[in-house]
Amino acid sequence: MAENAIMTRVFTHVQEIPEQAWNRLLAQQPQPTPFMRHEYLAALEASGSATLETGWQPCFITLWEGDELIAACPLYAKNHSSGEYVFDWAWARAYAEHGLEYYPKAVIAVPFTPVPGTRLLARDEGLRALLAQAVRAWVAAQEWSSVHALFTEAADLAACRADGWMERSGVQFHWNNRTADDLRPLQDFDDFLAQMQQEKRKKIRQERRKVAEAGVVFRALQGAAITEAYWEFFYRCYERTYLEHGNAPYLNRDFFARLNAHMPGHWLLFIAERDGQPMAASLIALNAEAAALASGQVPPPGAADSVAYGRYWGALERVDCLHFEACYYQPIAWCLAHGIAHFEGGAQGEHKMARALLPTPTASAHWIAHPGFADAVDRFLAREGSGVQSYLQDLQAHSPLRMPRVSS
Repeated sequence: MAENAIMTRVFTHVQEIPEQAWNRLLAQQPQPTPFMRHEYLAALEASGSATLETGWQPCFITLWEGDELIAACPLYAKNHSSGEYVFDWAWARAYAEHGLEYYPKAVIAVPFTPVPGTRLLARDEGLRALLAQAVRAWVAAQEWSSVHALFTEAADLAACRADGWMERSGVQFHWNNRTADDLRPLQDFDDFLAQMQQEKRKKIRQERRKVAEAGVVFRALQGAAITEAYWEFFYRCYERTYLEHGNAPYLNRDFFARLNAHMPGHWLLFIAERDGQPMAASLIALNAEAAALASGQVPPPGAADSVAYGRYWGALERVDCLHFEACYYQPIAWCLAHGIAHFEGGAQGEHKMARALLPTPTASAHWIAHPGFADAVDRFLAREGSGVQSYLQDLQAHSPLRMPRVSS
């Protein structure tokens, strides 16, 4: 019997794709994250946070072999460049200056979520390459300017490079649970401090003391312990942070309600209290392995490393150094207590280095339809890439960690 032909199908609603099939494919990937789960993407759409009306039109590209989903990616048509964190405003201006339309463009990304991970879900590397080709061909057929795979990983980059896409480098700041000298896991926060240079240890202790002396205490809530009332309080804090910066939040209350309803185990909430009253909150996401460890379970053999992701925070009162405590020190202490391997602190922020979140390369892949602009962007990316490498080297030369011991 002949094998089933591979068919390409495009969906304008993620809910049209079977949830179990999507998540099963995601679990097979080199770097799965909770943000690529079907439930997360569906919450973005169903809540109205990422839809045509907000400039994020879903056009999910999928490959099928008979009734089996064998490759897929979250593709969105965009009429702006907001909420992406890989900035291409200059490219759009250059198009406009030459009388050309940059929008609509396509992005393969999780909206508003600058977390590295697999974007091209595929059963094997051959299908990953075929998916990259299918995406590029479909975008070209729409006569759109470009397609951009954001915050992706090595296997995706290889598939995109093979299809002629260009690579762009970036930098984030991540914490890894190991000592500087012998790579053993850290045991507790004192162990964490011991790896730091003396001046950095002193600064962290001072910052934590300021929060404690202000009468602030924390509680950590995970999974079902985050009640509806706590989610409501978190949203008040999250919304306040955006409004204080003059912007409405990207994500609405209904989005977080859907996360609570459909993937509660993936969330960790730190509540800061003073005089018995909540006054700040910090929301952390957990991948499947971290969620298992938090629940006292042992991840299966061969599972990915456990990762916690710093996402959103906000405060109803001002306390000096509260942000550092809520967003870095409390999550790192929790990770140490639960044996979590990595903590990702989010996009940008050199100030994170002083808290032992070290520079980590990120990457994206880009295909530009216009040959002349593609050449210009390629030259720009070569220059920018050299600058990013120099920046990384400079950051690494200013590591906050003590120099490792050299064995005789």
